[in-house]
Amino acid sequence: MGLFPRRPAPPAPARPGDVLAEARALRVRLGARSVLEDVSLAVPAGEVLALVGPNGAGKSTLLAALAGDLPAAGGEVLVGGAPVASWTPAQLALRRAVLPQSAPLAFPFTVDRVVRMGRAPWAGRGAGDSSGDRDDAAVAGAMAATGVHALSGRPYPALSGGERARVALARVLAQQAPLLLLDEPTAAMDLRHQELVLRVCRDQAAAGRAVVVVLHDLGLAAAHADRVAVLSAGRLTAHGSPARVLTAGLLTRVYQHPVEVFRHPRTHLPVVLPRR
Repeated sequence: MGLFPRRPAPPAPARPGDVLAEARALRVRLGARSVLEDVSLAVPAGEVLALVGPNGAGKSTLLAALAGDLPAAGGEVLVGGAPVASWTPAQLALRRAVLPQSAPLAFPFTVDRVVRMGRAPWAGRGAGDSSGDRDDAAVAGAMAATGVHALSGRPYPALSGGERARVALARVLAQQAPLLLLDEPTAAMDLRHQELVLRVCRDQAAAGRAVVVVLHDLGLAAAHADRVAVLSAGRLTAHGSPARVLTAGLLTRVYQHPVEVFRHPRTHLPVVLPRR
């Protein structure tokens, strides 16, 4: 053995359909309260999976469990084909990237420095200038995809909520992990930037990554997700294509409010509206 521990090897590139994360009969407790019960869900490469459901349904908890940030009280979570707890933090950082609902920074880092933080798992994985070139390319690509290049030199805390959200997403993209776990990435955004973020999700899936995104906007889920998982009271109520899952009866029951679902005349995708 050498004087220094070997850095963990990055995962092999995923093939379309490879399961990059999986919950098997997952149960999660927070204190004495059961938050998730018997949730089984697979996340394949090449797809966008939207997690939807009312407040308190367990969406963020499921995302955190898939990330390895919350332990299972029962069942198991696999990432990259192995139990999530079997990976070291360094190994896990090469396999999944996480965007939490809020990620406040206490120091006034500039935008470009915040995005570059996403390259931390790759530090020391190259020789000479090649490693720096790869980092620069990853950061530039992530900033271009999220439209934050013009903000590069501004202090992160001085940005609007929507701008901070796009910078945080750029940091996640710069990490170049095969599995992206995004918790309400569009919450603070206007219509244009909501569409931009979901197009980024689609582009990441087309590039062979798996994307799990928590959404409250059912229209965005219908338009951009390959599959939708509906959570209610900590259980998986429905799972499948938007056309199969987003029905008036199921949504009315889950959200406890009358819902109408129409088919868009051009795309034929579901359009979900509360009945008023």
